[in-house]
Amino acid sequence: MEKNVTYEMLSRSEKVHPDEVDIWQLGQIGLSNLLSNLKRCSLKSWIKENIKKKECCFYVPTEREGVCKCGYPKDHHEDEALKPERFLDQTWEGQNHMREVATDAFGDIDFGGLGQSTGKYVRVSSETPSDVLYHLMTEHWKLRPPNLLISVTGGAKNFYMRTHLKEKFRRGLIKVAHTTGAWIITGGTHTGVMKHVGMAVRDYTLSSSSIKGEIVTIGIATWGTVHKRRSLIHPEGCFPAHYTMDEQTQGKLSCLDSNHSHFLLVDDGTHCQYGAEIDLRSRLEKYISEQQLGNRESHVKIPVVCVVLDGGQGTLNTVYNAMLNGTPCVVLEGSGRMADVIAQVAGKPVSRVTLALIQRQMKRFFGQEYESFSEIKVIEWAKKIQDIIRIPHLLTVFRMDEDKNSDVDVAILQAFMKASRSEESGGQQGWERQLELAVAWNRVDIAESEIFTEESQWKSSDLHDAMFSALVGHKSEFVRLLLENGVSIAQFLATDEKLSDLYASMPSCFFLRKLVKRLQGDKARRSVSSPCQRKRIPLDAVGEVVRQLLGSFTQPIYLPPPSQELIKMAEDDPDSNTMVKDPGRDLFLWAILQNNSELAQIAWEQCRDSITAALAASKILKKLSQETEDDDEDDANNMRELANHYERQAIGVFSECHSWDDERAQRLLIRISPSWGKISCLRLALEAGDKSFVAHSGVQALLTQIWCGELAVDNPQWKLLLCMLFFPLIYTGFITYRRDEDIEREAMRNEEMLAMESVTGSSADTRMKTPFHDPQEGVQLNPLTWLTRLGGFFTAPQVKFFWNIASYFGFLWLFSVVLMIDFQPTPSWREWLLYVWLASLVFEEIRQLFDDPDGFGFRRKAKMYIRDLWNLLDVLSILLFIAGLACRWTTRAFYAGKVILCIDFIIFCLRLMAIFTISRTLGPKIIIVKRMMMDLFFFMFLLSIWVIAYGVAKQGILIHNEDRLDWIIRGAVYEPYLIIFGNVPTNIDNAEFDMSTCTVNGTDPLRPKCPVLNDNHSPVFPEWLTIFMLCVYLLFANILLLNLLIAIFNYTFQEVQDNTDAIWKFQRYELIKEYHSRPAAPPPFILLSHIFLLFRRLVMRRSPQKHKQFRERLSKTEEEELLSWEAFMKDNYVATQRQERSESMERRIQETADRVGSMAEVLEREQDKGSMAKRLVQLEEQVSQYTKGLKWIMETLKAQGYQSKEEPPSMSRSTESDPDEDECDGEVEKRQYHFYARSFLYPGTNKKRFPVPEEKVPWEVDFTPYIAEAYSAEPVNKAEELTLDNYRNPGGRTGIRGRGTLQCLGPNPILDPVLTHWKDKDHSVLQFLAVWNEAERCWSIPGGALKTGEPLPGRLKKLLGDKLYQRIKAKLGDGSRHNTVYEGYADDPRNTDSAWVETTVLNIHLDSAGSLMNELNRAVAASQLLSEQIQWREVSSKTPVYTYQREALRLVAKLHQTQF
Repeated sequence: MEKNVTYEMLSRSEKVHPDEVDIWQLGQIGLSNLLSNLKRCSLKSWIKENIKKKECCFYVPTEREGVCKCGYPKDHHEDEALKPERFLDQTWEGQNHMREVATDAFGDIDFGGLGQSTGKYVRVSSETPSDVLYHLMTEHWKLRPPNLLISVTGGAKNFYMRTHLKEKFRRGLIKVAHTTGAWIITGGTHTGVMKHVGMAVRDYTLSSSSIKGEIVTIGIATWGTVHKRRSLIHPEGCFPAHYTMDEQTQGKLSCLDSNHSHFLLVDDGTHCQYGAEIDLRSRLEKYISEQQLGNRESHVKIPVVCVVLDGGQGTLNTVYNAMLNGTPCVVLEGSGRMADVIAQVAGKPVSRVTLALIQRQMKRFFGQEYESFSEIKVIEWAKKIQDIIRIPHLLTVFRMDEDKNSDVDVAILQAFMKASRSEESGGQQGWERQLELAVAWNRVDIAESEIFTEESQWKSSDLHDAMFSALVGHKSEFVRLLLENGVSIAQFLATDEKLSDLYASMPSCFFLRKLVKRLQGDKARRSVSSPCQRKRIPLDAVGEVVRQLLGSFTQPIYLPPPSQELIKMAEDDPDSNTMVKDPGRDLFLWAILQNNSELAQIAWEQCRDSITAALAASKILKKLSQETEDDDEDDANNMRELANHYERQAIGVFSECHSWDDERAQRLLIRISPSWGKISCLRLALEAGDKSFVAHSGVQALLTQIWCGELAVDNPQWKLLLCMLFFPLIYTGFITYRRDEDIEREAMRNEEMLAMESVTGSSADTRMKTPFHDPQEGVQLNPLTWLTRLGGFFTAPQVKFFWNIASYFGFLWLFSVVLMIDFQPTPSWREWLLYVWLASLVFEEIRQLFDDPDGFGFRRKAKMYIRDLWNLLDVLSILLFIAGLACRWTTRAFYAGKVILCIDFIIFCLRLMAIFTISRTLGPKIIIVKRMMMDLFFFMFLLSIWVIAYGVAKQGILIHNEDRLDWIIRGAVYEPYLIIFGNVPTNIDNAEFDMSTCTVNGTDPLRPKCPVLNDNHSPVFPEWLTIFMLCVYLLFANILLLNLLIAIFNYTFQEVQDNTDAIWKFQRYELIKEYHSRPAAPPPFILLSHIFLLFRRLVMRRSPQKHKQFRERLSKTEEEELLSWEAFMKDNYVATQRQERSESMERRIQETADRVGSMAEVLEREQDKGSMAKRLVQLEEQVSQYTKGLKWIMETLKAQGYQSKEEPPSMSRSTESDPDEDECDGEVEKRQYHFYARSFLYPGTNKKRFPVPEEKVPWEVDFTPYIAEAYSAEPVNKAEELTLDNYRNPGGRTGIRGRGTLQCLGPNPILDPVLTHWKDKDHSVLQFLAVWNEAERCWSIPGGALKTGEPLPGRLKKLLGDKLYQRIKAKLGDGSRHNTVYEGYADDPRNTDSAWVETTVLNIHLDSAGSLMNELNRAVAASQLLSEQIQWREVSSKTPVYTYQREALRLVAKLHQTQF
């Protein structure tokens, strides 16, 4: 019946009734319109199959001419309805003479006007199943299932509500609907409470620009009462129907409210008869409340809350029925009428809520309307109000003068929380249900105030489902709250399945699309994919995509399930790639990959390796932003902003670490992080391009230390240069080594310890120990030997650099000497030395290309090599040298070879700039020059346009048919270019033209061709044009473009100058690393080192040495200690950040604004109280005058001799006392009257009882209006009817007479055997044998009437079988433990005035380890497949049991001294 079709809302101006779509139409409309039309066709066919309307099929005229009893005129009926012979001898009976046909009103509804959105509507039969309506709303109207259903009921007529309360209601209703994703259900018309709801939605819509924040407001109205409903009718649907609100002419009808988003127009076939929608609305709300909350499998149902404003009899009935069905209600005090009556008596004992009190309250709040109420109606309402206040956990009153309910939204959500705590699922299960609701509602405030209290005790495992829902729902505040209340990330992500589920639930994002493409590729390579793999995302695929984002030099974070071979390899090789479990990293990575900044921040705070995590996030986000920039620029910008944020976070934590201990902080930079692909922080920062992080003083201190090698950092350069010239100075202490400084610090530390011991008298070593221990601590530091000093000096990168500078200058000097002095056909020794020197440079470049200590791989290493501009210059210079050398050895190209070598010399000289990038002074300037060179290329492109344009035009005007290519280039390019630098041409001005400077026919190759001449040998070109062209050219080229170039250079200079220090520090790393790995000998002696390295690699088969200064693998103990210290520093940094935010100016302004708003509300409330106080003062003055008048009358009557038998009443009364308090004595207060025996409907029938208020239950209390009808399920004779008054229910009046469904008049004795046992050895949980009562939807004791001679009821025998029945019967006879806990009247719903149930509650306690208990357990297990299930249930107030049996269980619990 239900088809999986979709339906989308069309534009407001479009009205379509699609029947058939032919080929011509398909060609005329676009693809989007075609899809919309097809969806409409599907919707129309589904509605015609499933949605009906009602129409009258029996026309019976009324006193109004031409009008049927259904309310519609005669012409509204079908012809068959006008044929009376079809219904001979029948009277019109409402629904019996109605039939269902396909509906004719559905589609979109447009109310017109600015800011009005198009809604949905449908006309439905009052008998439409609720599941069909729910399917329509969720599948075809595309409404998301609600997390909360708010049913707003109350006055259908316009009523006054105080401004402050009205604002509170509107703001609170919208807030709770928006934050929880709730549906609001109302009557849908533009009157009364529905109008207030519509105005609240309108205010929200006008103030919110977010389409996603649309409030779902469903109006359920009676079709026959809708004004101008004809505009909604069309058999094929209206898309849209244009509906206008006309309140002036509506009469008794009602207009639909334009602010509702959806309408269900309920048709019962009548016209102008309200109330047809009540039953359907009740059924729909009940059906929705039975649906599961959310998309995941959950035991939590969609909660329903009823909100009550104003109202009359219908509102009271709605509230009464809702609370009997377990729906919590929120009543707004001050909204008027019935809501205020309920609010006034709420919270009082039932014994004090008398009929007289309710009558007074109704007179007060209904005013003149009360006079039209009959006495029976008032009694019925009083009875219902008493029943309502008997269920206090379902009733919440919102009072303006109570601070705890300052907002309506809080009151609505707290109402359901209060109700849910009183249901069956108490204990931890109940708390978990409430928490799941709070997460679905995204209300952290409710969770803090109602759930995470001192009463609740949470374990991490109890919160895992809520944590998953909060993460998937992107509810960051809830995630933080759950973490604060005990969620352990390690336990939450203990299994890979949970993390895989998180990735499967990830919202649509660029990473997910990238991952899906990879999975599709893997699936194509595999022939079979199991269903499990399709449901979950394999983590190894995630790891591969993350590795692509981080860089191929890292190792995968997630690995496929290991085989036995891989496990053996991992055991043999501890350095192999094994998966490291890091839940904090996993959660942080999951949040970063979807670009969720709030969740990422919370997860980052849970990471121990926080610096590496922040730098990895920066790298990933920058890579993602590059890949997604073409698709979504805004998303790319957000990723870049988040990447910069985490670079700042890394800087912040590292600064905190560096300020405490610089050595540990530097160690954090170079340690290999097992959690992030075995890469160091420093490498990640460089790969991510995090210049600010690399420019940090702590990072630069590490680089400087590496740059100096074994030498101390503070050695002046001139000392180093002297030691290079005369190395024996290193043994004289002329320069300092780091080992010398370490020995000196150790000696000072020992002296301090000795001094402290001498003062304190105890060892200070334990006090000076820190949580982290340096691996070198405790090792005796020995001075360097002469050999290690020599090696440490010459292997220092700084010394290598100076030697290479000297070597390079020597190379350039030798190169220049050869080019200018000694370039002979036969090479001299100098030239041969130059070739050897160049060969050493070539081999060094080759070594740099293949040297890969970081494990990047040759392809990535080659890409990195090519990306460096200086390396390209090196390759170009070497290639040019080889080309020049090849030409030099040939006789014909000897001179050309020299020219090439001269040009190559220029490039070698330019290469000097790369050497001086290490200089703090020259390095930033070289960076500026590089940037300006890039700008210059773009400028030259613009300049070339003007140069070519002017040059070609000038050449064509002056010279006729020049055929010499060199002079064409001179005239068209070279001369215009020289003009920019002030070389103004003379051949464009006749006054300066010189015939001797040119040749007429172009025969002289050394002179240009003359311009076109006349007979007088003077130029004929237009002088005015050439001069004008020159002026324009100079204006644009010299003034405009050159000034543009200056401006560009200035901008580049300012931009780079502001960041020049950071850029220089960032690029400094590569130079330091280059000279760190470079052999100590400079060229050309470096050839010896190359030969040694080649021999070591090829002959000795040794792998290249790794740079321990840039990568360090720590032991597990050192790793744990260092990460613990880093986590402590991170917590300090986060706490400092929060404190700074709380003390920021923006935060202070916000707090001040909130306080001012609170004060304004308090003042407004006090002002309202002040006006009420004035009215009370006036009323007290009037009462005082009346009292004086009455006293004067009494005294006058006494003076004339009139006396009374009773004492005069007191004229004064305490204002705090209730008028009814004196009417209730202590005996009445203590007495509890039967409640279930006074339910309005007799069970199993539609028979109504006469309403009996609480105080009218006793027979001795006069109740004149009481008239109880007689009812018996079985026929009775007249003799029995005459004896009904001879029987009186000992519990009091019930509202009905007769036998009802009982066996006989008078007492009907039954036996309720309560079979109990202890569930555990500690005797903490007492259980009883219960049977499921399907009719009442609760558990009951397996009792019933006794047969003659049987000690136990026959129902027990039917449930357990004869064998068990006999064993229990024997247990009663052998004197085993059993007790009669109660004998007497039972408050049973079947009771009447003439027949009632009297029960004997017998407790039979069983041994949990006995054989009888084992047989009972087998019977319980076997009953699960039967219609009547039996179970062991806890003896507790949370267990739902049949009516009076709750009291019996309480007595049993008291007997066994356990909590009920």
